[in-house]
Amino acid sequence: MNRRDSLKALGLTAISTTVLLDACKQPETKTEVAAPEETAKEAGREQWEIDRDKKLKAETFFTKHEMATITVLADIIIPKDEVSGSASDAKVPEFIEFIVKDIPEHKVPMRGGLKWLDVYSFNKFQKSFVEASEDQQISIVDEIAYPKKARPEMQAGVTFFNRMRNLTASGFYTTEIGVKDIGYVGNAPNQWAGVPADVLKQYGMENVKV
Repeated sequence: MNRRDSLKALGLTAISTTVLLDACKQPETKTEVAAPEETAKEAGREQWEIDRDKKLKAETFFTKHEMATITVLADIIIPKDEVSGSASDAKVPEFIEFIVKDIPEHKVPMRGGLKWLDVYSFNKFQKSFVEASEDQQISIVDEIAYPKKARPEMQAGVTFFNRMRNLTASGFYTTEIGVKDIGYVGNAPNQWAGVPADVLKQYGMENVKV
């Protein structure tokens, strides 16, 4: 399944993008939860695709604490502004939850990175990342958001944040909110007003009714 199909399964408006991330593999761990209400069958999709989407959506990978951390990070990466909503407004955390199940290679790096973030926050502020103040959260992000400036001992955090930033941007800019944020209009209908007058005159047809 490609990312466009993943976005369809989330009910998001998608445009074509590509996520190119290195990841290690781990056997998939599945936790069954109540399946969401089935939506109408989409044109051009095979039944096995619909069934697979339903199965993935009925599973939960991240814990509530992990999802809260992802939400805070995503909104730090893409906050709400006067132009558009935040990453969480665009359901980016839900996208990330789905994508790690759709592409299991993300599971170990994401869970390990979230654990690293909490351990670092506990060591620095004696509280988890989501429990830290906004200023404290930003101070940690500043240490891992700029690879060329980061200290060598922060490499694990840098690697995790790079992945988190890529997933956040991919999720956000494949939604209606994200598309509007970059001013993408796409194809739009227009009204045909006939052959331009200068073209008609060029061919001596200015007095010809068409």
